[in-house]
Amino acid sequence: DDNVDIVLASMVGFAGLRPTISAIKAGKMIALANKETLVVGGEVVMRLAEQYRAPILPIDSEHSAIFQCLTGECSPVRRLIITCSGGSLRDLPIEALKDVTPEQALKHPQWTMGAKITIDSSTLVNKGFEVIEAAWLFGLNADKISVIQHPQSIVHSMVEFEDGAIKAQ
Repeated sequence: DDNVDIVLASMVGFAGLRPTISAIKAGKMIALANKETLVVGGEVVMRLAEQYRAPILPIDSEHSAIFQCLTGECSPVRRLIITCSGGSLRDLPIEALKDVTPEQALKHPQWTMGAKITIDSSTLVNKGFEVIEAAWLFGLNADKISVIQHPQSIVHSMVEFEDGAIKAQ
């Protein structure tokens, strides 16, 4: 539709891949809130976005925070830092993880979310997805992206620059 300027891609799972690619091919700006699109198709999506000059604007909290920290910056990036609450299992010793029940994993200490994202949070699978997403969005290798536990969940992400300065959002 010629009247559409921005397409919000926020469907759950990799179901967002096909409509996001269609919107990119139509030259639309993508407001991306669906990490799975880049997890399963990052190389294709980013190549097409460049080819069709379709900007991708990250609007999910961690990646939006990184985007905001980078806006207007010319300094080289040393690393991106994504925070995590640690989920429901964050205080368990590693030897106790083998006995965790689904009910324990579903009791997030801070957020009320759906079952899948709660389990992905408690196992840190969600952060793995976010590292992959950040690598594609910001053109960095995964070894330049750190994840730190931040149970207070005040800071979503940070950018560390080569001069040692850190911006947080």
